[in-house]
Amino acid sequence: MQEKLASFSIKNWADDDRPREKLVQKGSFVLSDAELIAILIGSGSREESAVELSKRILTSVDNNLNELGKLSVNQLMRFKGIGEAKAVSIAAALEVGRRRRLEDTSKIVKIQSSHDVFELLYPLIGELPHEEFWIVYLNNSNKVIHKSQLSKGGITGTLVDVRLVLKQALELGAVGIILAHNHPSGTLKPSAADKQITQKLKTASEALDIQVLDHLILAQNEYLSFADKGIL
Repeated sequence: MQEKLASFSIKNWADDDRPREKLVQKGSFVLSDAELIAILIGSGSREESAVELSKRILTSVDNNLNELGKLSVNQLMRFKGIGEAKAVSIAAALEVGRRRRLEDTSKIVKIQSSHDVFELLYPLIGELPHEEFWIVYLNNSNKVIHKSQLSKGGITGTLVDVRLVLKQALELGAVGIILAHNHPSGTLKPSAADKQITQKLKTASEALDIQVLDHLILAQNEYLSFADKGIL
């Protein structure tokens, strides 16, 4: 029995099967998500290896790293074998990944497609547990002048102040704006309220020669573009 329990330890694996050794010898890109997380937590328990523990954690979020990144330290600690130190390591590593992606968005200075907007805003609102409404302000070359959070609310929705949007657009000298908000529920289907506020902002903006170019709904590493769908 003791021999069987010992076999769970990564130390007893062949060098090629050990996550740390594999990373050093072959590079991080060859490791599975579970193996990378196993390196973060360092060890498993007497019942399972660090890799098996990592697989169990990933299975709970359908093997979705974005969903894993939403788990709090306390939620991670609910898994047997994960104490505070291991939970903090996982949370910190995923936050570093999110911030790395956020830094990449600084390279996006000109909007040429709805995907550019998605790349710009997903690191900011794509994984939030609550809903936020953002505005991207553009000049006449479709270059980003400014982006800002307009409202923040619960999962039930947010409030959008049309006057505030247009006031800031005029102050910035923007000629185009793009609306965006996230759906924590994961659905990409626009609600009646989503369509209503889009039309309200579009009508008000046209009176000031400011164009509403698009409205994006972001959810679960995906998005829906009103412009692409022809419903703007």
